[in-house]
Amino acid sequence: MEDTGGDQVEAAVRDCAALLRPAAGLDWSVRAGVLDWDCRRTAEHIASDLIAYAGQLAGRATTAYVPFDISVDDGTDNAGVVDVIETTGALLAAAVRTAPREVRAFHPYPFRSANREGFAAMGVAEVLVHAHDIAEGLGLAYRAPAELCTWVLSRIFPHVRPEPGAPWNMLLWATGRADLPGRTRLTEWRWRNNLVIDAGRLTLQGVTPAAAADLGAGGTGGFAWVEGGPFEGTREAAGMVVKAYEAGTHRPEWGMFALVRREDGRAVGGMGFHGVPDEEGRAEVGYDLAETARGHGYATEALNALSAYALARDDVKLLFAAIEQDNAPSQRVIARAGFTRVSEEDERAAYGLHDLEPSLRLYTRES
Repeated sequence: MEDTGGDQVEAAVRDCAALLRPAAGLDWSVRAGVLDWDCRRTAEHIASDLIAYAGQLAGRATTAYVPFDISVDDGTDNAGVVDVIETTGALLAAAVRTAPREVRAFHPYPFRSANREGFAAMGVAEVLVHAHDIAEGLGLAYRAPAELCTWVLSRIFPHVRPEPGAPWNMLLWATGRADLPGRTRLTEWRWRNNLVIDAGRLTLQGVTPAAAADLGAGGTGGFAWVEGGPFEGTREAAGMVVKAYEAGTHRPEWGMFALVRREDGRAVGGMGFHGVPDEEGRAEVGYDLAETARGHGYATEALNALSAYALARDDVKLLFAAIEQDNAPSQRVIARAGFTRVSEEDERAAYGLHDLEPSLRLYTRES
């Protein structure tokens, strides 16, 4: 999984230009699909988004959008606007390719930042869905490439259950532009960049369904790993993320995180939740480290940060972990992170209630 998203930005812009350039002689003052804008304004908006995303990455903006905008010169015809889309698309592709792996920049929704792949995915989404809007306004047939739609959905729509064989219809539905059988049409929607949690020497970086699929298949998930990583448990957890995504139950803030070392950008392990909190506000945590990263306090540091994040929420009352009785190192980690072992009576009750193996020991931390 080595692509940064630059190729996908270029492909989306090529597809959009191939649609719009032959239609440059039409009247672009008509309304663009479901939007309140006309087709000309929508085309200019595509270019504005592309350059804004490029600016965020290139400028390393961390607290707000870089305060600039672009305008099209007076007298520019529709073909000239297509030129601007192609140019701003090339700038975003270049910014994505040259941004270091660990760079994040401000984007307001939902977690206040995005990485290079996130900005690429947002750019591709803007190009594809607004090309659709313009095509509807001009009466043109348009269908975005399936591989681009799948690429976007698995990166910034992790909360949306995919529709097998229909990624274009899925993207239109996810952005409030189409109906799908068995699903209520959306009147409000948002994409979701991955969540990053600060943990001192580490950052906990949310693993997208795309990255999880790559990890589960033996790849890197787009991370640079320490020697011996990722460990087996991380790959198994990635498989759980993929299953949840395919079932439509994945929520990125309750998924899996890669533990990335600040000093060198290397991933040392994986940590996360086994799903969303239950009705009583309980959520299960799990973790592992590559063998070469053990013994440095990384797991304790990360688990403290993840627990603090979760327990600060209104929907979480208790975190718990199930650890093998002979796994002394993991038991020391969980204890240092503020978890305590439950009573043997409660443990036995949990075995029957949750079908747990008797060899597991339960630890909890409350808000």
